[in-house]
Amino acid sequence: MNYAEMSLKKHYEWKGKIEVSQRATVKSREDLSLAYTPGVAAPCLEIQKDESKSYELTRRWNTVAVITDGTAVLGLGDIGPVAGMPVMEGKALLFKAFGNVDAIPLCIKSKDVDELVRTIYLLSGSFGGINLEDISAPRCFEVERRLKEICDIPVFHDDQHGTAIVLGAALMNALKVVKKEIGAVRVVINGAGSAGVAIASFLLNLGVKDMILCDRFGTLYDGKEGMTEPQQQLARKTNTERLDGSLADAMKGADVFIGVSAPNIVSREMVASMNAGAIVFPMANPTPEISPEDALAAGAAVVGTGRSDFNNQINNVLAFPGIFRGALDARASAITEDMKLAAAYGIASLIGEDELNAEYIIPKAFDPRVAETVAKAVYDCAVREGVSRIKG
Repeated sequence: MNYAEMSLKKHYEWKGKIEVSQRATVKSREDLSLAYTPGVAAPCLEIQKDESKSYELTRRWNTVAVITDGTAVLGLGDIGPVAGMPVMEGKALLFKAFGNVDAIPLCIKSKDVDELVRTIYLLSGSFGGINLEDISAPRCFEVERRLKEICDIPVFHDDQHGTAIVLGAALMNALKVVKKEIGAVRVVINGAGSAGVAIASFLLNLGVKDMILCDRFGTLYDGKEGMTEPQQQLARKTNTERLDGSLADAMKGADVFIGVSAPNIVSREMVASMNAGAIVFPMANPTPEISPEDALAAGAAVVGTGRSDFNNQINNVLAFPGIFRGALDARASAITEDMKLAAAYGIASLIGEDELNAEYIIPKAFDPRVAETVAKAVYDCAVREGVSRIKG
């Protein structure tokens, strides 16, 4: 199938992938008086007295904003916020289909960090959570950090954390297959943008101790010039040997390769230079850093990509619907690092020891257990950490 041609045709037919439906009926004067004026004044006054009542008297309890500035849309780059709307609608569709979360796409016509933060904050009272999407690095780090400081609802940049969580779950299970411990492996990550930085940070929290992060110019190390602030912070915690070299140099003797970078930049020889039992996750889309066939032929023991037509798809849809479902149900004020870890452990737990193998380390995107399992893990963690605002 020509997906581009067929998708364009279907989008003309759909005229949008989501729509608003009503929960209250308006078929009589009495219905109108209850749902709107004069009756609606009563819930308004209740919320005026106690804003937390907005979670009980409106749909805020189940509504998330999906927000972009259109600067890093899929693999298309800076195509603008309006052109990014089909992707944001698609994200909203997945929220509903997989987590029964109502999501509203909002495309903001600004690249200014101050404007983005102020605009999103001013809108935040309408939602139970904020999902940031397709905002370019390094601005995305600043936007998320500042919003988390001033908003009293969860703020989550899925390009960063959703990717990291699912990757973390895949790595945990892949390590079981090759019988290696997470604290004893060397991990090489190529791509030091939003996804790469988030994956590196998450894997450090997960227990990885030996890591090298690379960008297009080679390895990152403490003191290297030209790094962004997030890259500098990671460089202080990684590449302790201060290896100054290429990606090929970094991959020699590594146990795990993770790619969130560019197509066809890893050769068979580079994979062959890794340790026995190598785990290779080339996740550039649509064309990975190395094809699964070539990685396996070069000696990789476990391979996973971001594509649905290969085994072990590392797909964000395994994370964000359940994460927000759990956070909304807990009426959480934030999504914490421990909540992210709980989500990863929840995803990984769905593959039993008796079914775990090199071609099945992560649940399928349509596994009905995923969102429920992730939601419960996130909810329970929110309660334990005290960020839940559910009374009683």
